[in-house]
Parts: sequence; C-alpha cells; structure tokens
Amino acid sequence: MTIKYLLDSNFKPTSYEKGDVIYEPGAQPRAVYFIKSGKVRMVTVNDDGKEFIQGIFKTNEYFGEPALLLNKPYLAYTIATQDSEIIAVKGDDFLKMLKDHPDFSMKLIQTLSHRLFYKSMMLEELANEHAEHRIRTLVAYLFKDVEHGQELKITRQQLADMSGLRVETVIRIIKKLSDQKELKLIRGKIIKI
Repeated sequence: MTIKYLLDSNFKPTSYEKGDVIYEPGAQPRAVYFIKSGKVRMVTVNDDGKEFIQGIFKTNEYFGEPALLLNKPYLAYTIATQDSEIIAVKGDDFLKMLKDHPDFSMKLIQTLSHRLFYKSMMLEELANEHAEHRIRTLVAYLFKDVEHGQELKITRQQLADMSGLRVETVIRIIKKLSDQKELKLIRGKIIKI
C-alpha cells in the first residue's frame, strides 16, 4: 500500500519531531503507522535503561501491525529518530485494506516473515557469546539491502543497541572487520565492498 494511495484516500499525516514517542509499551493498539517521511526506531528498554533496537523503519515503511492484528498491547517504544510525517491507519480501515487489496495482504505477509526471520536470527546471535560473530552476522544481514560501495546507514551505537554489545566493543570489531577487508571504513562510515 503506497503513501500516495493513503493520501488519495484522504488519510492525513501527523508530524512528529525528532525524539517524539509515537506509542509506548502497554498501550492498546489503535492503528498501523505508515511513514510518509522520516525515520522511526522501535526499542525495548531494560531495567538499567539500556535500549535494545527491535527495528528501524523509514520512509514508505510501516509499523505497529502485529499488535493491532493480535489485539495485544504494544511491547516496545516507537520513537521518531528524525522529524517525520506519519499516517495512522485505524484498525478497521487497515483490516478493510487487507480485504480489498490482496496484493497488499501478500506484501504484509512477506514483511512480517522478513521481520520474524530477523528476530530469529538475532535471538540465535544473542545466545552466541562471541561478540565478533554477532557483529559479523548483523552487518552481513544489514548489507543485504546495500549496494557495493554504498554506506550502511546504521551508526555504531545502533549496531550496539541491536546486538546487545557495548559501543566500544562494536567500534573495535568494525575496525577489525575493516582491517580484514570485510568492509571499508571511510571517515567513520561503514561501506559495503
């Protein structure tokens, strides 16, 4: 389902500033959120206040559908990581879209399957005690959507938050992977080779 379709169907975007919370854990789901512009991170926070990134969503992507489809409270925070415009599609409207647009339903199944695969991969990696193996696997997974010679648009802090490691450990491992020619570092940016 494209943003253009939603706008043509009179759905209105809401503006969020960087740092705004879209929803919190425990809130009842009311909508699925389509990003017209901007970026959102989904995080859980442990008792020590450390964030663990569950996902990063950008322009033309959507989030919030699992809780809505299951009618279960949200489990994570979603926070705008930059100024964003987001279209909230209420539950009944979202279910109608699924019924009226089988191509969108199939895309949703693929999206959910992709996310489930990612979560399964990360659970396996978190069980692995070897930090380098975790980062190597995570970077390889994230590079799937990046062309050769292009930058991975993930910071080292985000890699740390995704892997459950300290940022210092991630920096050391990324430098080592660069030295081993598995990736390239240019002015601190991670480049696929």
